[in-house]
Amino acid sequence: MPELPEVETIVSTLAPQIVGGLMENVEILLPRSVQAGADLLEKNVPGMRVKRVFRRAKLLVLELEQPGSGLGGVGKSSLYLVFHLKMTGRFFVHPAGTAPLKHTRLIFNLLQAGANGRRPVRQRLFFDDMRTFGYCRAFYWPELAEWSFWAGLGPEPLETPSKDLAECFKKRGNSIKSALLDQRTVAGVGNIYADEALFMAKIHPAAKASSLPLEKLIELAEHLKAILLRSIAECGSSIRDYRDAHGNAGAFQNCFNVYGRKGQACVACGAELEGVKIAGRSTVFCPNCQPRA
Repeated sequence: MPELPEVETIVSTLAPQIVGGLMENVEILLPRSVQAGADLLEKNVPGMRVKRVFRRAKLLVLELEQPGSGLGGVGKSSLYLVFHLKMTGRFFVHPAGTAPLKHTRLIFNLLQAGANGRRPVRQRLFFDDMRTFGYCRAFYWPELAEWSFWAGLGPEPLETPSKDLAECFKKRGNSIKSALLDQRTVAGVGNIYADEALFMAKIHPAAKASSLPLEKLIELAEHLKAILLRSIAECGSSIRDYRDAHGNAGAFQNCFNVYGRKGQACVACGAELEGVKIAGRSTVFCPNCQPRA
């Protein structure tokens, strides 16, 4: 599923296309794609303006406001449309009149002000999801803040000092790979970037997090940040279905050191990469560069 870099890339490519647009209506083509707040979507979204598009962990959020309330700031009266893309969720903006595609689940019809005095332009924002695991939830702020999943999210890795992230890892009694995957420990990291960061830090994925020296965990946090930023610069990793909001694939998969390379030679030492299951997820590591303590 899309991880932090992929969702961040979708946000950065989607926001310029829809921020400021006026929502005219919503078409729910697959009701189960709206896990909560379907009544809010149908009754309250029409007439609201897209204030901003942002990411929290692996969630993509559209913040809507009433026209005239001004852009910027945090709106406690805003309506938040929270999307989890899961495995195959995508966003694309199409011209007015575009028919739903085979896997289109939600359509938001928008009116966008024309540039340089031109006439307003109508657009259609499609939420497509081939495997239908993705979802939308609609909340006003108090309910969003109280949603258990949202409230339980850990710190954002790119916004948190490395020492603070290391201390979060240090508190965990399970494996460091499990700690990286736990969204309550650090938000937005999944299998790809956990494996890659552990390789760069030369830490065995099964090592007990609380047993690792704080200095080693700080090093891990630094590598994690660098890898996330590099992936964002490469528009994320396209393993199967991921595309940004312009339809472009990412390129960071061409930089993988270990993820998905079980049985291949380590790029650093030439040893054969091994694979294990940790926290139910396939994990690839180098037995030479990442020895078990």
